[in-house]
Amino acid sequence: MTPAGLTSTNGSKTLSRPVIPQNEGKTDLTPGSDNSVIHLALPKGRMQEGVFKVLADAGIQIRIGSRGYRPTLSLPGFETKILKPQNIVEMLHLGSRDIGFAGADWVRELNANLVELLDTELDPVRIVVAAPKSLLEGGKLPKGRKFLVASEYETLTKLWIKRSGIDATFVRSYGATEVFPPEDADIIVDNTATGATLEANDLMIIDEVMKSSTRLYANPSVVKDAAKMDEINRVLMLMRSVLEARKRVMLEVNVTADKLEALVAQLPSMREPTISSLHGDSGYAVKAAVPRKELPILIPKLKAAGGTDVIVTGLSQIVP
Repeated sequence: MTPAGLTSTNGSKTLSRPVIPQNEGKTDLTPGSDNSVIHLALPKGRMQEGVFKVLADAGIQIRIGSRGYRPTLSLPGFETKILKPQNIVEMLHLGSRDIGFAGADWVRELNANLVELLDTELDPVRIVVAAPKSLLEGGKLPKGRKFLVASEYETLTKLWIKRSGIDATFVRSYGATEVFPPEDADIIVDNTATGATLEANDLMIIDEVMKSSTRLYANPSVVKDAAKMDEINRVLMLMRSVLEARKRVMLEVNVTADKLEALVAQLPSMREPTISSLHGDSGYAVKAAVPRKELPILIPKLKAAGGTDVIVTGLSQIVP
């Protein structure tokens, strides 16, 4: 969107831009579209690889032909297009797309009326406020002065300026926001995964606006369409099964009969572990799907409880 000029908000000059229009219900903007078809938007850019991988692991094949922006899915009744995440938010809001993947930050930024169907937890970032360390006094902004704030996020930044009560002028950045300070801006509002880029530019995080990740959204009218939601829910089930499997591993461990209960007590399994007798009544084999992140602590506990022959294997899908 193109800046429309300077406007005044609470005495502060800001660069303004159009806001996507608010509408009630779904407006079909696709000429000659089939209302039985589910129009899916897939993200272009850094989100694409992660989303495509989840779909592929769920058994959903994506074929990209000569028309690279219009791939086909191995799902009957779905039509797809690859768009920038910001455009996906707009198209979902206006109704030309039924469902699509986008960042929570851009949904909030564009004030879009959408329904979140799934948080993939992919591409997690924080939208933060940062400033040069040399500007700060005790880790905080100095009082009694005006600031220039640069960001790609106009709505989020204006809300933060209002909430913080500072006297500030907003200027839009078009990427590489972290290089604005100190010559061209005092403060920035930007997304960060690790904070490393901010640190490399001698910037310190002074506030957090929100957390964001790649999520699947729907136009509100689609949620009311029972036929479409039946198909969408099948896809959601497959995606959730992949995402859940990524968080867990299958752990197998042998244990003697006298130590079985003590070992089972250490297992954070989904329900009850599977227990089977070893040949010759020499003990038991215990099997459970456990959180992957707990392995560094869990395996030593199992060994201490008498477990032997620990085997850890990956999972592809978990369907409750």
